[in-house]
Amino acid sequence: MKPKVCVLRSAGTNCDKETAAAFLLAGAEVESLHINNLVNGRRKLDQFHILALSGGFSYGDDVASGKLFANELKFKLNEELKKFINDGKLVIGICNGFQILVKSGFLPNSAELKQSTSLILNDSAKFEDRWAYLKPTGKSVWTRGIKEIIYLPVAHGEGKFVIADKEVLDKLKKNKQIVFKYCDPKGRSSNYPDNPNGSIENIAGISDTTGRILGMMPHPERHVFSAQHPRNWDRKGKKYGDGLQIFKNGVDFIKKNFKGEKI
Repeated sequence: MKPKVCVLRSAGTNCDKETAAAFLLAGAEVESLHINNLVNGRRKLDQFHILALSGGFSYGDDVASGKLFANELKFKLNEELKKFINDGKLVIGICNGFQILVKSGFLPNSAELKQSTSLILNDSAKFEDRWAYLKPTGKSVWTRGIKEIIYLPVAHGEGKFVIADKEVLDKLKKNKQIVFKYCDPKGRSSNYPDNPNGSIENIAGISDTTGRILGMMPHPERHVFSAQHPRNWDRKGKKYGDGLQIFKNGVDFIKKNFKGEKI
């Protein structure tokens, strides 16, 4: 069985093809679908195992990055997406997708979809386009087997992770929901440019309490082959880049937990 992935897009989404290619490489069956197809009922989310929200500038990032797309999830696809999650399926949001998940309230975890975290303007007040080191720190389906520091590109203007209050941060830590932190090449906590946006406690990615919903600012789909790295084309003699394992983890989870199930 090939897990079925829905890469959901809208006007302004521009990383959907790279995200689809990464899932194809990981062994999934992928369809890029405009959100209107779900809103209008022409397609159903339960026809898929994995929902991917890719990077870009959905709806031109009007109001705030990812906010309009987030409202569509929250007010038009709320019940459908909640059922999808409750059925044990997976969601990943990358860059703009991460912004969408936190602004819709699906991350870090809220039954009422109350927003308790956000991603705001970088401390540098400019678009940051660079490579960043990430240290795996939490517990998620998507990060299984990733024990060493990985290297992924970032490209965002509003990537600073902020929280509503200390209680939210304490819960993230207690539940091991902080899955990636920005770091220096040796894994140490560091400031700009290692932390490209000024995120609190260098947070680069979080999950929900189940570990099945992942949101992260760096782009794993842009480093699935070693040749995608600009200065070291065949790093350590490996064919594949650091980002591929994230997609493989999602695909492998579905294969293991939805054995032969037709949807």
